[in-house]
Amino acid sequence: MGYRLLADAVLAVHFLFIVFVIFGGLLAIRWPRAAWIHLPCLAWGAAIVTKGWVCPLTPLEVRLRRLAGEAGYEDSFIEHYILGLVYPGGLTAGVQAFLGGLLVAFNLVVYGVVWWAWRGCRR
Repeated sequence: MGYRLLADAVLAVHFLFIVFVIFGGLLAIRWPRAAWIHLPCLAWGAAIVTKGWVCPLTPLEVRLRRLAGEAGYEDSFIEHYILGLVYPGGLTAGVQAFLGGLLVAFNLVVYGVVWWAWRGCRR
């Protein structure tokens, strides 16, 4: 029971981290110092997606699930939990590059708004 709860906690943290990577730049509109936390997380998330790396939280969750007597899974967190909902056909290198580019492009727009707002406040 304890390992399953730990695995679920890792899953929740992993999911929240992904949400923060995608939308955390929006916090910088209200709190510009949030960018100091978000930008390294964004760089890490974009690298994970575009390079096809495995986030360290994925094997941790799988290990905890196996210790709890569950099957675990072999693919990545995104492939296992999210990709099936969005892209049922599977994850290819092209899809990964597209998702990484979309992530960076979205946040470039957000930080453009942050920069514009910050510049407007300084005048």
